[in-house]
Amino acid sequence: MKLRNPEYKDRLLDKQLKNHLRAFGAVEIVGSMWCGKTWMAEAHAESKINLSNFKTREIIEADLSLAFDGGKPHVIDEWQEIPALWDETRLAVDAAAGKRGLFILTGSSTPKKEETVHSGTGRISRIHLRPMSLFETEDSNGSVSLGGLFEGRFKKAQVQTDLRRIADLICKGGWPGALHIEPDAAQLIPNQYLDTLISSVGKKGEANEYRLRRFLVSLARNSGQAVTYQTIASDIIEGNIDSKNELISQLQIESLFTVLKERFIIEDLCGWDAPVRSKSRVRIKPKRCFVDPSLTAALLGANKDRLLQDGQLFGKLFEELVLRDLRIYASCMEGALPDPVKYYRDSDNLEVDAIIELRDGRWAGIEIKLSENKAEEGVKNLLRLKNKIMSNPMARNPEPAFLAVITGKADFCRKTPDGVYILPCTSLTA
Repeated sequence: MKLRNPEYKDRLLDKQLKNHLRAFGAVEIVGSMWCGKTWMAEAHAESKINLSNFKTREIIEADLSLAFDGGKPHVIDEWQEIPALWDETRLAVDAAAGKRGLFILTGSSTPKKEETVHSGTGRISRIHLRPMSLFETEDSNGSVSLGGLFEGRFKKAQVQTDLRRIADLICKGGWPGALHIEPDAAQLIPNQYLDTLISSVGKKGEANEYRLRRFLVSLARNSGQAVTYQTIASDIIEGNIDSKNELISQLQIESLFTVLKERFIIEDLCGWDAPVRSKSRVRIKPKRCFVDPSLTAALLGANKDRLLQDGQLFGKLFEELVLRDLRIYASCMEGALPDPVKYYRDSDNLEVDAIIELRDGRWAGIEIKLSENKAEEGVKNLLRLKNKIMSNPMARNPEPAFLAVITGKADFCRKTPDGVYILPCTSLTA
């Protein structure tokens, strides 16, 4: 395509975008700032208009039809700057009488529903792009396919891993703009990202900048936990909240969550509604995760050296790294649910870090451990989960397609005598 940037690295969702362009008149690519939406769109397009430019936006606001001029597929970058373009895109697709692959819309935030009239169903599809996975940045050799494991395909292989390198990758993040920068310089990107985010939200009057930063730090501090609103509120106001202000605090926190979700900065990791259906056995309070572990590291003031000295913090951020990649890999699989990655926790204090479930009911249990010497603990958890799910033959619950412990440090991709895979994160792909 004419617009493809020579620095563009192929993304796992490229195939999905091609398929959507064959099926729909328009495709929207959503995701956080700087995750590569524009470059991905340009790699599949013939022409483009960028609405982040004020002068261009003024012209288009005067005549919306000008936004659709150009060779097809045509990119409308940052379309949410003029929310009316959503409905105009739908009308343009209808007017094209069945033609496909006309427009690619990109956006880093979601306009308010009342600013658009029609959902776009049947005309405009949606693809969620996240920062780059380790496979996309070429830090994973891709010898183990997540989809292949669901099909029973696996081959033992030797893998080189290095915790110093993993610490670098956590702090650097999966931002395309950091690919060709030295690690020490690349770690500046998430800090600038957060400054830009907080400033832009503050300018639009959506949140107090000071409180937003404290809110973000609270989320980072409680990484990997199903944190309560009361805990976050106490962090924001630097103390305990009284009953008079409790409701107001909860409403403010809900508003902050909405702001960050609309910008694709945080995602919910929901509890798995396991085949064991008793509501008393399963707690499904969501965990809040940043879209990239580098944001958590930046908010906590952690660099590579600090991670190598603080095993607990390193382990938490490594879990975020793996969950980011699992979301990316799972979203590329055929038969994946819209929200395919969840976690499991029940009233017996059994917790499993990740569950991946497909539309046909197949599921996999995954534990995340920084080093292989903790893998046995993960294996025991996974086998305990399997035994619970299978303990009631009348429920006809399916056995897991596979169980796996994903590690940071390990020498081999292998399978234990119990049938559980031990997989370094640097071996995975979709």
